[in-house]
Amino acid sequence: MQNSYFCSNSYLNVYELASKNSNISTQLLYGEKFKVIKENKNFLKIKTDFDNYIGFIKVGKFNKRLNKTHKVSVLKSKIYSKPKSKFGTKKYLPFSSEIEILDKNNNFVMFEKSKWIRFNDLKIINKRNMNFTKILKKFLNCKYKWGGKSFDGIDCSALLQIFYKFNNKFFPRDTIDQVKIKKGIVRKKNFKKGDIVFWKGHVAVCLNSKNLIHAYGPRKKVLIMPINKTIKLIEKTANLKVAKVISI
Repeated sequence: MQNSYFCSNSYLNVYELASKNSNISTQLLYGEKFKVIKENKNFLKIKTDFDNYIGFIKVGKFNKRLNKTHKVSVLKSKIYSKPKSKFGTKKYLPFSSEIEILDKNNNFVMFEKSKWIRFNDLKIINKRNMNFTKILKKFLNCKYKWGGKSFDGIDCSALLQIFYKFNNKFFPRDTIDQVKIKKGIVRKKNFKKGDIVFWKGHVAVCLNSKNLIHAYGPRKKVLIMPINKTIKLIEKTANLKVAKVISI
């Protein structure tokens, strides 16, 4: 019996418990592989292939096979019902979605029957882009959403993880695990580009020696803020000091 599948939704909520009233803990993006651990009438208990994350998704139709060839390299790629169409549907594939090209028509490619996106929105599946500044800035002003990892809402740990996911590198989903993955230091006065700053339950990435980017819950969006000002603000409002600084 097959128990490995691929997400066929633009994105799919993964819940902490087998209940629609449960908190969203993360999301699956289109093309993400997962294994079914247990199933009941309405929910599946799953384990994700990329980061070994365990949670619950609603029962649905999923791709049984997917020979992934390309991935979405823009924040969101509009889905069209036919190539060369001036008007797309109201749906999009999020950044880092993974697809199989089934057909091509000029600058459009089909990834499912009657579902087309622009070829220019894609990179080949094994293409890497280590310019984390460029990737993270794609999400500027996207709303903050606990458990989210797409243009439609993203949280602080997903903003960091999505950079590694796009580059086919393992990185944990939650800050509690991310902070443990590398050695670092607790106190630091001078920050540099690529520093990852952790607080208990929060993370930000330094774009340079002065500014950082993060999905900041109190401001309800992804934004760039001064590093030292942010550290003081979080200490004042949440009573949290920097827990660790590592390098991306």
